Amino acid sequence: MNSNSRFQGPLVAALLTGLLVSDAFAAAGETPDLAFGAYQRGRYRDAFGEATKRVEQDHGDAAAMALLGELTGDGLGVAPDLKKAAGWFELAAARGDRNAAYALAMMALEGRGVPKDKERATALLQQAADAGQPSAAYNLGLLALDEGTPDGDVRAVKLIRQGAEAGVAEAEYALAQLLRAGKGTPADPAAATRLMAQAARDLYEPAEIEYAIMLFNGDGVAKDEAAAAKLFARAASRGNPVAQNRLARLYVVGRGVKSDLAEAAAWNMLAQHAGRDDPWLDKATENLSSEQHEKALGLVRQRLTAFQLGITSP
Repeated sequence: MNSNSRFQGPLVAALLTGLLVSDAFAAAGETPDLAFGAYQRGRYRDAFGEATKRVEQDHGDAAAMALLGELTGDGLGVAPDLKKAAGWFELAAARGDRNAAYALAMMALEGRGVPKDKERATALLQQAADAGQPSAAYNLGLLALDEGTPDGDVRAVKLIRQGAEAGVAEAEYALAQLLRAGKGTPADPAAATRLMAQAARDLYEPAEIEYAIMLFNGDGVAKDEAAAAKLFARAASRGNPVAQNRLARLYVVGRGVKSDLAEAAAWNMLAQHAGRDDPWLDKATENLSSEQHEKALGLVRQRLTAFQLGITSP
């Protein structure tokens, strides 16, 4: 079994859910304030109102401004407006909020809500990284990696390592790949394997698939086809077509799972639904009995519904 995975990117989107809340609670002490308490409970309109009151009372309340940017950008409790979100993030970043600086940097890199401006984005990422925002350090590392120079590679490893050590799954995966390749750092297969396993445990899908392939092949880790199948199944249950395809193949040959052509056909159909065709699987599952065919269709309907509802297998 081979891997076609590579670095995901070039950059990770600014997903701040939870980051804003945890930073705000840390700043506020043990007692959550009304704005962030409402945000945590999903009462976004109340969160917007309370955050607005906070800013009206204190024009230096960066955490409340950052929350307003998050709510406005994602359309939570208010109509989505990227331009207004960028304005809130800019105000918060100017007052030292690291997550707001990171969010604004990503918007500038992608040209969302603000003009596309790599130089400004890089400066904001540096501001956020200097303040301890781990995803900002990781993205700075990817920018350094894109330079394609030995010096850039060395800086990339240092920055990506900061993200990995803070538990950013994407950074764990990227650092694992760099350590496997010896890019910007001496090769360290053992450390690469540990990081890949950790990124898989952190539910980063490219790492789940990569580590599953390593387990299946015994590549740098003890061979364990059953464990590989479980990882493929976990990613497949969240709708990943690569994992669905790999799992379908395992069900055909009975490696890591008990052979089951109905399961194989179901996962193959789901992968096809997501745009991944596999003539070998089509051939292997073309002669199902009527009972197997009905079982496969039932599984497909059940899983498509689960995907739509966000239900995943453990």
